[in-house]
Amino acid sequence: MSSPVPPRSSLTHRVPDLGAMVLLLAVARHGSLGRAAKEVGISQPAASGRIRSMERQLGVALLDRSPRGSRLTDAGALVTDWARRVVEAAEAFDAGAQALRDRRDSRLRVAASMTIAEYLLPGWLIALRAERPGTAVSLLAGNSAAVALRLLAGEADLGFVEGLSIPEGLDGTVIAHDRLVVVVAPSHPWARRERLTPGELAEAPLILREHGSGTRQVLDAALAVHGGPARPLLELSSTTAVKGAAESGAGPCVLSELALGEELSARRLVKVPVAGVRLRRQLRAVWPAGHRPTGPARDLLSLTARETGS
Repeated sequence: MSSPVPPRSSLTHRVPDLGAMVLLLAVARHGSLGRAAKEVGISQPAASGRIRSMERQLGVALLDRSPRGSRLTDAGALVTDWARRVVEAAEAFDAGAQALRDRRDSRLRVAASMTIAEYLLPGWLIALRAERPGTAVSLLAGNSAAVALRLLAGEADLGFVEGLSIPEGLDGTVIAHDRLVVVVAPSHPWARRERLTPGELAEAPLILREHGSGTRQVLDAALAVHGGPARPLLELSSTTAVKGAAESGAGPCVLSELALGEELSARRLVKVPVAGVRLRRQLRAVWPAGHRPTGPARDLLSLTARETGS
C-alpha cells in the first residue's frame, strides 16, 4: 500500500528556501564556499551555516569540504540540478510579476466629481506627472453617484467625491474641506441683502446641480429641516452651466466656493450669507472596499494629502 501524499503546505518545512538554493548554485559554479558567499553578499561562516542547515533539512551531505575548496557530493550534484530548475522558475515568476506591476503602473484611471475635477485635480495631476512621468492618466468626470458606479464597475482605480458620506461599497478618506455659498448676479435683489434666513433660501426657486451631485446632496440635507429646497428654477449638470445661468440674472445658485473665485473677484457674482445653515462639506478620495490603492493611485492619494495639508 503506497504512503499518502503529504499536504503541499508541509513543503515549506521539507524544501530549502530559495536563498539556500541560490547559494548552493554559487558554490557549484565557484567550487569555493568563500567565493559563493561573496557573490550572494553574506559572510563565509553564514554561508557555511546555511549549507549545513540545508544538509540537515534534506538528510544528505551536499559538499565535500577540503583545504582546496568545496566539491559537490553525488547527492549534492543531483540536488543542485533540482535547485537550478526551482531558481529558474522563481526568476520567471519574478519577471512575470514585474511585468504585471509595469502594466499597472503605466496607467491610472481617475474618476472625479465635477468640482474636484475642474478645480483641484489639474494641479494634483501635474504634480503626479513630475513624480511618475511614464504613467498615462485618464480622467472621467461626473457627479458623485457616477464616480461610485465607475469604481464599483472596475472602470476607475481611484475616485474623488463631494457628498455627505462614503458611497456604499467603497472605502475612503477625507482629503480636503469645502463650503457651499449662495451667489447671485449684482442686479438681483439678494445682492443688497446682508444675509438670508434658512426659510428664505428653502422657499426660493434656485438654479441647482442635478440629483446625484455632491453639491445637491449637501444642500438638500442642510435644508431638510426647512422642508428642503423649493422646486428648482433650473436643474443643470455642470458647475459652469449653473454659474452662467446665475450670471445672466436668471436667479440664485448654490455652488462650491472653490468654483467661484474668479466670478466673485470680478463681481460678476455676489456672495449672499445665510444664517443658521451648515453648508460645509468634506471632499473624499474613495476606492472599492477592501482594495487599498496601489501603484500610481496610491501615489496620487499621498500627493493629495500633501497638497491640501490633510
